[in-house]
Amino acid sequence: MKLEGITVIDLSLFLPGPAATQMMADHGARVIKVENPRAPEPTRSATAFPWQQGGETVMLRNTQRGKESIALDLKTEEGKAALRELIKSADVMVEAFRPGVMARLGFDQETVRELNPKLVYCSISAFGQTGPWRDRPAHDTATVAASGVLSLSCSPADPNSGPAIIGVAMSDMLSSYLALSGVLMALLRRATTGLGDYIDISMHESVLAASPNILGPVFGGDEAPDRFNERSHGGGAMLNVYRTADGRFLALGGGEHKFVEALFEGLEHPEFIEPVCGPAGPGHREAIAFLRATFATRTLAEWEAWFFGRDICWSPVLDLKEAWQQDHVIERHMRVTDEEVTTISVFP
Repeated sequence: MKLEGITVIDLSLFLPGPAATQMMADHGARVIKVENPRAPEPTRSATAFPWQQGGETVMLRNTQRGKESIALDLKTEEGKAALRELIKSADVMVEAFRPGVMARLGFDQETVRELNPKLVYCSISAFGQTGPWRDRPAHDTATVAASGVLSLSCSPADPNSGPAIIGVAMSDMLSSYLALSGVLMALLRRATTGLGDYIDISMHESVLAASPNILGPVFGGDEAPDRFNERSHGGGAMLNVYRTADGRFLALGGGEHKFVEALFEGLEHPEFIEPVCGPAGPGHREAIAFLRATFATRTLAEWEAWFFGRDICWSPVLDLKEAWQQDHVIERHMRVTDEEVTTISVFP
């Protein structure tokens, strides 16, 4: 277990912090979750998260399993004293309150450093600990909207469609991974300096940082992307989604020349190879129209048979249940079964 011997104090709720500390727990860390006795972890609530397994919400099992829990009221001196004792012997502390809350409680980074100079202190918030937006309340969707990425989540088949909610908690999970990597780097550095560190993670910035491949128009042209002229957002024939005859969908996911050639040679329309290998946008539109009409002539199962053995980057669009039932997912141990019920291991 890679993190055996590491003790983590988890003061976070919902997803960004708990997901990061769950990964630490899965790899052997001792994670002590500190909960407010008057308002415990929200994912315990079957009202807010109705799907359950083994008497617990699925959300709780996927983000809190293997952790210890202690109820401390940090507005009381007794609760603060107990947390101070935990901090003295811990290696990592993760909190996800709004900026300023930990200082009001008496646990800002300077105070905590005096208690334990070796502690790695990680704060996760919507917009970071500084800046004009630091006090804005926000969860995942609002931070993704502020990053510009939500504006790109529109149907490539409908130029008039507005932004659509992204199907995963994108900034929650990206900030979780950044928090984990920051903590691990700080622990590595501590091995040579003997000192801890402070890590300021912004959910908003985690999405900004995930956008290097789509910033060409912004940095190179001082303009927002026109999504129907961008290969990643619907302007490319080989990075697009197509409906099949039975109302299912398939996705093409790679525009390298070999994939383009294999697809259009296989469909007996090689005249599309040259334009589709060129820049996304107008040159792709005739090919996109052809592919929409062609893929609509057969069922998804028929297209799966057609694609079998061909060197083309593609996939059926699976629903979430189908995705978690695939043999590949089971063999890779992303979904495992314990003695009571099936639980999902979402952190490899």
